[in-house]
Amino acid sequence: MSSAPEFLHPVDPSNGEALAPVACTPPEQLTAIVAAARRAQSTWAEMPFTKRCARLRAFATALRGEASEGLAQQVSREMGKPLRDARAEVRGVASRVESFIERAELAVADEVGVEGGIKVTVRWRPLGVVAVIGPWNYPVATPNNLIMSALLTGNAAVFKPSEFTPHTGALLHGLLAPHLPAGLLGLVQGTGQVGAALVAGAVDMIAFTGSITTGQAIMREAANGMKRLVLELGGKDPMIVLPGADLEAAAQHAAIEATRNAGQVCVAVERILVHQDIAEAFSQRVAEIVRGLRVGDPRDEATQIGPMANARQRELVLGQLARARAAGARFLVEGEARGPGFYLSPSVVVGVTPAMDLASQETFGPVIAIQVARDAEEAVARANDTIYGLGASVWGPPGPETEAIADQLQVGMVGVNRGLSTAGGAPWVGWKMSGFGYTRSVTGMRQFMQPQSRAVRA
Repeated sequence: MSSAPEFLHPVDPSNGEALAPVACTPPEQLTAIVAAARRAQSTWAEMPFTKRCARLRAFATALRGEASEGLAQQVSREMGKPLRDARAEVRGVASRVESFIERAELAVADEVGVEGGIKVTVRWRPLGVVAVIGPWNYPVATPNNLIMSALLTGNAAVFKPSEFTPHTGALLHGLLAPHLPAGLLGLVQGTGQVGAALVAGAVDMIAFTGSITTGQAIMREAANGMKRLVLELGGKDPMIVLPGADLEAAAQHAAIEATRNAGQVCVAVERILVHQDIAEAFSQRVAEIVRGLRVGDPRDEATQIGPMANARQRELVLGQLARARAAGARFLVEGEARGPGFYLSPSVVVGVTPAMDLASQETFGPVIAIQVARDAEEAVARANDTIYGLGASVWGPPGPETEAIADQLQVGMVGVNRGLSTAGGAPWVGWKMSGFGYTRSVTGMRQFMQPQSRAVRA
């Protein structure tokens, strides 16, 4: 007999008010959902690629219609993202479907060669059932990227949204699943316990975005079945600013990319390493820009920074700021926590040293933390002195010298005089403890597949 269901209790970050509770998926239902996905997967994998694409294009079309606004409103209500940014997230999902289709078409294609009179064909086969465990900061875009990669390569998927954004996850699932064979895309809800049960269940791959600690737990469990993994595990992205850079462009980038989505972005600017000769001018300009940013109700069209997504994350950020102050850091702009809700206005902190956890631990909040470096060599050394390695940017005189500095950074993605780039089918990839596997590119799509070689005498 099934036990009484437990519930998630999400809240509106803008006012702290409770949203409708969501029932957690009990273990026996989770097992049945995975089994249904596996049954549907064989039929889906045999379906011609063009027909699979047509199903997903229909989903993209729905997202461009009336459904778009409802999903954006839900994102804003459940995680505090300013409504205009939530709309951009949803629109981006719709527009990227075609890009995923283009990459997948190349990824699923056989590779044929002849050598020594032997014809060798490499076929790319789907793995089976992929567990997709999504984050709360981009509750539509991030899981969609993983679900698209799974489905287009012939897999089934079982999706677990974050416990902080269960309604958004359910709405995304409800928009996509009707375009697919019954059971192909499953939905489970719950806390980390449900996620752990899904990882331990009869799935063939886990695609997860979240913390290092949870990623390590997933790796340990996945080892029991040698399950394929794609993990994005956070970052502490450095931004190096050198003499000869366009200081206005660099300051604008620092201020916006450190505070976008209330700083709750895996590739947010979390560490700024600025050359001592320009540190004062740069820091003062960043502070001026930040003072002009508008913090407020996420449903207000003029709002640039909404509340943080939950009280726990805000307390983590406040703790880092308090310890930095105690260790001697100075505040050019001091963030203010206020309610109701989980608001935290941006801070600009100077005098940050490598010993502070504001410089070494992921912050994931609206903080601009500025360190001074004697020269480019010291800036690079500090940038690389971390367990993280997701993204970075280098700002300096245009040309090969600045690009050579970028080449020294131990990150998966780097921008030169701009934010990091994922254009042109480049992979979304981390280095060190920021990632395991990667997505988006042709090779990223193949992370969701198994190569099988076949040799025949020509």
